[in-house]
Amino acid sequence: MSAVSRDAWLEAGRRLLTRAVEEFAYEELLVPQPDPAASPDAYRLDLEGGVCWTFRAARGSFGSWRLVPGTLRRRPAPGGGPGEETGEAGPERLLLDAREVLGWDGPTTAEVLRELTATRRAEAHVISRDLPAAGLADLDYLELESHQDGHPCMLLNKGRLGFSASDAAAYAPEAAGEVRLRWAAVHTTLASYSGYPGAPGLDADTLLSEELDAAVRERFTATLADACAQGPHSPGDFVWLPVHPFHWDEAVATLFAPYLADSRIVPLGEGPDRYRPLQSIRTLANLDHPGRRNVKVPLLIRNTLVWRGLSTEPTRAAPDISAWLHAIRDGDPYLREELRFHPLGEVASVAVRHPLYESVTDAPYRYHELLGAVWREPVTALLREGERARTMAALLKTGSDGKALVAELVERSGLPPRAWLARFLAALLPGLLHCLYRHGIAFCPHGENTVLLHDASEVPVGIALKDFAEDVNLLPGRRPEYAGLPPRADAVLLRWPAHELAHSLLSAVFAGHFRFLAPLVEEHLGVPEADFWSLVRAETVRYHARFPELADRFEEFDLLAPSFDRVALNREQLLGGGFHDRAERDEGFDVVHGTVPNPLADAAPLTEPAEPAEPAEPAEPAASTEESR
Repeated sequence: MSAVSRDAWLEAGRRLLTRAVEEFAYEELLVPQPDPAASPDAYRLDLEGGVCWTFRAARGSFGSWRLVPGTLRRRPAPGGGPGEETGEAGPERLLLDAREVLGWDGPTTAEVLRELTATRRAEAHVISRDLPAAGLADLDYLELESHQDGHPCMLLNKGRLGFSASDAAAYAPEAAGEVRLRWAAVHTTLASYSGYPGAPGLDADTLLSEELDAAVRERFTATLADACAQGPHSPGDFVWLPVHPFHWDEAVATLFAPYLADSRIVPLGEGPDRYRPLQSIRTLANLDHPGRRNVKVPLLIRNTLVWRGLSTEPTRAAPDISAWLHAIRDGDPYLREELRFHPLGEVASVAVRHPLYESVTDAPYRYHELLGAVWREPVTALLREGERARTMAALLKTGSDGKALVAELVERSGLPPRAWLARFLAALLPGLLHCLYRHGIAFCPHGENTVLLHDASEVPVGIALKDFAEDVNLLPGRRPEYAGLPPRADAVLLRWPAHELAHSLLSAVFAGHFRFLAPLVEEHLGVPEADFWSLVRAETVRYHARFPELADRFEEFDLLAPSFDRVALNREQLLGGGFHDRAERDEGFDVVHGTVPNPLADAAPLTEPAEPAEPAEPAEPAASTEESR
C-alpha cells in the first residue's frame, strides 16, 4: 500500500469521528443532551474540562443517531494538536476528551488510540481506492472484498494489531495483494485431520490432490522424506496444512520451536498458488484456481474484539458441523427445492495442539488456538450463468461519486426500488427464519458472513452462509431436531435460550445491518425508512403464514416483540475487557446494555403491495463437490 494522502487521512478521520459519536450515543457510552439554545435537532456532549461537542442529528430505528453532515463541532476549537493543523478535531481528540467519562486508565487509553490510528490508516487506504458505484457493481466477489468499509457498528473495526506497516501492505484486504501460503507437515502426535464424512467422504489424500498440483505434492513429499530420513519419524505419520507467511514468522517459527527442533513439524516450502484475503483477513481465496477451496488459517493479530486464531476443538469438528447442516438442508424440501440457501461447507480441517501451552490452562486464549487450517467451499462454485456474489455488507457501500452501490444495482435490475427490496428480503430471510423456527439453528448472518447471490439482472435470488464451527448456536436440551447431530459437533456448539438465539436475526441482521441499510435506502432509493421496515415485517409474516404449525416457535423466539436487548459491541471492546489478556474467549452472548424499540413490532402494513417475490429455481442436486460425494 502506498503512503496515505492528506486528503484521505482527513476524510477517514471525519468518517470515524461521525461513527464514534453515532455509535457511542447509540450504546449510551456517551449520552447527548438536547441543546435548547439551538435548533430542535441540536444536541451537545458535555465532557471533562469544560469541553463541549455540539451537533445536529436525526433519530432513527432502534433509537439510533444520524448526524447531520458538517454540524459536529468542538468547543473550544481544537488547539492544533497532532492531526489538528487544519482546525478540524479528529476522532482522537473526541476519545481523549471522553476518557474520564468512559473510565479509561492510561494503558487502556493508549491501546484505544493505537487501534484507532491503525483503523484510520486502513480506512484512508480504502478511501484512496474508492470507485464510483458503477465501478463497484462491475467488480467480482474477490475484487469487491478489497473495497469494504468494515463492521458498521464498531469504531475500531480495522485495527489488525500485530501487523506492521509492511504486513498490512502485504496482507490487509484493502491492499488487494497476493499471498502465497507456506506448507508444513505436522506429526500426528500434535495434529489431526478431519474430513467431510459420508460416502466416500473427503480423506486427506483426496483433499491434497484437489488443492495442490501433482508436481507440488511430489516436491513436498520429497522434502518430508528427506527430513524423516534423518530422524525417528515416518512420512506416513504426518498431516499437511497451509500456514499464513505472517503467522509462520510471528508464531510458528518461535512458539513451535521445540517441535521444529524434534522434527514433529517439518517446513515443506511455499505453495505456488496466489491467494487473496477476504474481509475476515484469515480466510483467503485462491486467485489462480478459483474452484479450489477457501482456506481459513490463524493469525496472531487482534482485530475488533478478539485474537484471530483457530480453536482446536471447533476446528476439528468443523466438517462434522458442515455435514450436519448440509443434511438438514438436503432433507428439508423447503430449503432444498424452494430456496437458494447454501451453507458453505467447512469440509476439511487440520487441528494442531501445543502441548506446552496445553499445560497452562489459564494462559491467554490465543495460546490455545495457534495452529490449524479449515478448507471451505468457494462461493464461486454456487454461481450459475451470469450470476454474481457479494457479501451483504457490500450493500452499505457508497461509491466515490456519492451514489450507493445498492442504487446502482436497483437501476440495473429494471425493477422499482420496493420490488427489488422485496426480492432481496425474500432471498435473505426465509432460509434464516426456517432454520431458526423449524430446526432450532441460529447462524451468525451479519453482513460479512452472508453472501448474496444476484442473477444476471442484479436481482438477489439466494444466499450462502459461512462460519459454522464457532458461530452456529442451538437451543438447550435434547430436541428431536438435533437427533442427527454428530458427537463432535454436539460437544462444541453452544446452546442458548430462544430469546437469546433470536439475536441471530434481531441483532446480527436487523439492528446490525438493516439499521444502516434503511436510511441508505431512504436517501438513495426514495423508499421511506418506515416502508422498508414494513417490507421486512411483510416477509416475516409471509413466512409465518406459510408455516402456521410453527406458531409456538414464533411466540418462543418473538421476533416481533416491542423491544429487545441492545447488543453493544463498542462497550464490549472498550469497557468489557477487549484489550486484556483473558484466559477465556468470549463464549457468552455479546455485551448488552438496555433495550431498543423493535421497528418490526409496529411496522404498518404496506400501503401498496411490493411485487411478489418470484421463487428461486430449485437448487441443483449437486450444489457442491462435497455434497455429491
